[in-house]
Amino acid sequence: MRKIFVEPSLLSADFGAIAQEVARVEAAGADALHIDIMDGHFVPNFSLGPRVVAAVRRSCRLFLDVHLMIYNPFEYIEPFVKAGANRITIHVEAAENIEETLRYIRSCNVESGLAISPETSVSMLERYLPLCDLALLMTVEPGFGGQSFLPEVLEKIETLRGLASQMHMEGLKIQVDGGIDDKTAPLCIQAGADVLVSGTYLFSAPDMKVAIDRLRGGK
Repeated sequence: MRKIFVEPSLLSADFGAIAQEVARVEAAGADALHIDIMDGHFVPNFSLGPRVVAAVRRSCRLFLDVHLMIYNPFEYIEPFVKAGANRITIHVEAAENIEETLRYIRSCNVESGLAISPETSVSMLERYLPLCDLALLMTVEPGFGGQSFLPEVLEKIETLRGLASQMHMEGLKIQVDGGIDDKTAPLCIQAGADVLVSGTYLFSAPDMKVAIDRLRGGK
C-alpha cells in the first residue's frame, strides 16, 4: 500500500487569520501545506507571493508545496526557494524551458513538480518525468477554489501511474488538486494518486484532523 499524503490548500483559508489557519493545519496532522501562486495571466486570478510564503515558513514546520500557476516560472524559482518552499511545481502549459526549469529547481535542493491542466494529455509529461519528484494532475480548471471534481481525470491518473511503472519510477508521487473530498479521494487513490490537495472540504470541516483522516482512508 502506498502512503497517502494530504495537503490542505491555503487558498481556502481565512486570510484574515492566516497564522491561526496555518497553526490549525499543522495541529491537524497534515503532511504539507499547498500554496497556490497565481499571476492573473496563466489563470484569471491573483494570489500570494514570496513574502507570504516566507511568513508562513516562519510560523510553522510544515512541508511547503508551492504550486506556480504563472508564466515564465524560471524567474521566480529563487525567490520562492529563499522564502522557504520545499517543493516547487510548474505547469507544462506555462513554461517554455521546462527541462531547464526542473533542473534548476532540483539544483536548489528542493523537490520538483510538473503539472498539467485537465485538457492537457499525460503524454506531455512523459519526457520530463525523470526530472520530477511529483506530477500534478489538476482535477478542476486551475485558478479558482470550490470547483467540482472532473471525473474524466481518473483515467489520466491510471495512465500516468502505468507510465511511471513502465519507466521504473514507482516512487513518483502523483498529486491531484481540485474538488477533493471524502467521496472523490478514494476514486483518485484507487486510480493511482497518492498526494491529495484539498481546500474547501478541509477548511470547512468541523474537525480538520478527522477530515484529513477520512481522506487518507479512515472512517
